[in-house]
Amino acid sequence: MLKGLSATKIGTLREEIMPQLTVHDVGTFEVPEGKRLVLALREEAGIDQLHACGGRAKCTTCRVEFVNGEPDKITQAERDVLQAKGLSGVRLSCQILCDQDMTVQVISRLEGSGRADCGTQPSPDLEPAPEWVAKG
Repeated sequence: MLKGLSATKIGTLREEIMPQLTVHDVGTFEVPEGKRLVLALREEAGIDQLHACGGRAKCTTCRVEFVNGEPDKITQAERDVLQAKGLSGVRLSCQILCDQDMTVQVISRLEGSGRADCGTQPSPDLEPAPEWVAKG
């Protein structure tokens, strides 16, 4: 696919497709395409984002509010846990892939939570294996 392109051109193409993650009141960060939002918040933005269940859609400690760029799709696991907890207007950062520009408000941080740590480190891959459904 990139055969015959110079290293400079390939670098430029990569820069063009890296999604921008804007964290309200923090800043804007380039994120590798397809990275889990929970990991991008921690690793690129330096946010002490909670993820008590290790990013497995079992709790809601990794929730965020979207200001702009909310994905149209949602995993069935995310939908189920949000419905079970009676939550609306929030999303689980552990179930979202950074595949477009987005702006979020982080609402679930270690600071002030009383927890000892953010939780078990989430894996790079969505857990459980995603079954995508329309957000509606």
